[in-house]
Amino acid sequence: MKKIIAFVLCTLGIALVWGAWEAHTSGQLKQTKITNVGSTALQPLTEAAVPGFLKKNSQISLTVQGGGSGTGISQVQAGAVDIGSSDVFAEQKAGVQAGQLKDHIIAVSGIVPIVNPNLPVRNLTSQQLRDIFTGRIKNWQVVGGPDLAITVINRAEGSGTRVAFEQVILKGRPAMVTQEQDSNGTVKQIVANTPGAISYVSLPYVNQSVKTIKLNGITANSKNIITNKWPLWSYEHMYTQKHAKKEANQFITYMQSPVIQKKLIKKAHYVSVHDMEVQRDANGKVTPMKGEN
Repeated sequence: MKKIIAFVLCTLGIALVWGAWEAHTSGQLKQTKITNVGSTALQPLTEAAVPGFLKKNSQISLTVQGGGSGTGISQVQAGAVDIGSSDVFAEQKAGVQAGQLKDHIIAVSGIVPIVNPNLPVRNLTSQQLRDIFTGRIKNWQVVGGPDLAITVINRAEGSGTRVAFEQVILKGRPAMVTQEQDSNGTVKQIVANTPGAISYVSLPYVNQSVKTIKLNGITANSKNIITNKWPLWSYEHMYTQKHAKKEANQFITYMQSPVIQKKLIKKAHYVSVHDMEVQRDANGKVTPMKGEN
């Protein structure tokens, strides 16, 4: 009798384990799905953070996509995604009810003009850069380069990087009508392969395929961004609805944690918001951080 009971219990145990395994492999033990869409400027940092987060939160499935800041904000407002990433404040986007969203600032990203690597131009003044993107300067010879037509590649209308660039550089002047692209990666590729091309990208995307341009003799780096000596930068926001999923808030808390802010952000060529000595509001006004001289 004891042997029979032991056999039955053993068989039952195996059945339970097998049933749990079948449930897992067939998807019955469902993960909570979180979708993050928006800014391609923040995308590299977010993607780099995902493995560490999922290692501690295996019950969550996390999808990260680009699409631009405008897409991110509009999609999270509509409830189509859980997190909308943006380079700009929601208040800066037309048709967005910013009061219905919750803003989580994750990092600061520098924005830098880039040119084709074969172009022998290394520095532009703010006025020269403004004149190039408004169509007043059309040949590199005007700014000390070769007799070569300037090919301007602008960012798409929904790009938060474009909003930040125009706020700082164009200062209300309309950009020239030209080719537009909606992602940092695509812009970089076109500039790298087009003689005389110029555009601008988020600093984390810069590599040897393009040449960066100094602005008024200043180099785009963390040291200069922190003090606003390099004025081309933007906050990287993650927006959620007021009552977001617990799992979405968990991921944002992870993005704001020391493991990201003190380590991964610098490694990925962003700037931690905690290192900034200045702050910028939605209207572009820059003021010293509280406690800074």
